[in-house]
Amino acid sequence: MAVTKIVEVPISAEVPIGPQHPALHEPLLLRVYADGEEVVRVEINTGYNHRGIEKLCEKNTFYKDIFIVGRVCGICNAVHANCYVRAVEQILGIEPNNRAKYLRVLSMELERIHSHMLINAVMAENIGFENLFMQIMLDREMVMKAKEILTGSRVMADFMMVGGVRRDIDDVKRARLKDILLKLRPKVEYYKKVFEEDETIFKRLAGVGVVKRRDALAHGLLGPVARASGIRIDSRASDKYDAYGDIPFKVITRDEGDTWARMMVRWDETLESIEMSIYILDKLPSDGNPVPDERKLPRRFPPGEAFTRVEAPRGELTYYVMSDGKSLNPYRVKIRTPSFNNIINSTFMYLKHTIADVPVILTSLDPCISCMERATVIDLEKGVKYTVPFKVLAGGKP
Repeated sequence: MAVTKIVEVPISAEVPIGPQHPALHEPLLLRVYADGEEVVRVEINTGYNHRGIEKLCEKNTFYKDIFIVGRVCGICNAVHANCYVRAVEQILGIEPNNRAKYLRVLSMELERIHSHMLINAVMAENIGFENLFMQIMLDREMVMKAKEILTGSRVMADFMMVGGVRRDIDDVKRARLKDILLKLRPKVEYYKKVFEEDETIFKRLAGVGVVKRRDALAHGLLGPVARASGIRIDSRASDKYDAYGDIPFKVITRDEGDTWARMMVRWDETLESIEMSIYILDKLPSDGNPVPDERKLPRRFPPGEAFTRVEAPRGELTYYVMSDGKSLNPYRVKIRTPSFNNIINSTFMYLKHTIADVPVILTSLDPCISCMERATVIDLEKGVKYTVPFKVLAGGKP
């Protein structure tokens, strides 16, 4: 009797997700290769939103660049401006007073609150909870109002300046801000409870996109993504920049390492940021005017360089600023955003999951595509600069 040997040949189909997709709020292309419903390989293509921010910074003055770097990301504009401003202050040898430092931290923590609420709302929308999405976004408006009271704008704050901040607050505004935060706290606690106890949400997110501690370290993951895998990494705690050394707070970590843990870390951090903001309003120093006189700021910059970092809502954000001592413009501004690490290095997270899990895993990374792809190459022999996409640096063809 003849025996027939059957050889199974796996067939993988390419499923493009993006660059325009209902589950993606910014242009990004995931080339997903699937064997049936199982994901076997993922390629990430960026570069659809390149705006040349670093090049613009080199063509404008140090002070104008404060407004430019604030436009890198609409959600994280305060932390970008803060990181850049502190680098300029290091070059100039300027130190803001304590009241200015407290107000800077307040603006950045309000930004963290609304950023975390936004991505949790997007996650609710992506898994079919549209009403929950609308409710979270409605309550997020309270934070946007608080930002407006503090900085004068709901979105683009332009609050940071060399030597301090652009606006002070009086006792009336302090009371209004504290009242908003006290009303917001029980709402965030409720949403956290929903994500903890709703069976459908838990089953949809738990065990999906698991990142073990060693993998998070090996791939250089940052922010809530790393902290959800048990890694206690937070620039606020390690650098203690501005007033973070005076304000008590906990670095939130979890050990599950899955999509659910990443969202829960953000809910806990939101509650922690609310407590920090209330503490700032109660303990706000009164050691002088936090708004410096712009007319007295230096117009000539000495030669030097500075490297600063800040804990953005998505993780560690770094700025390198260099002055040649000859120009009113910086010689070099280099920005490294957390999304650059978290998105480019995340391909392993999708493997062995289904196609339906891909948008969920991506959302749990809180991607900010507008922050990415700004590499400038300097040819020292020819004396020219040109910009290349990340995939070329990674070994691809130009």
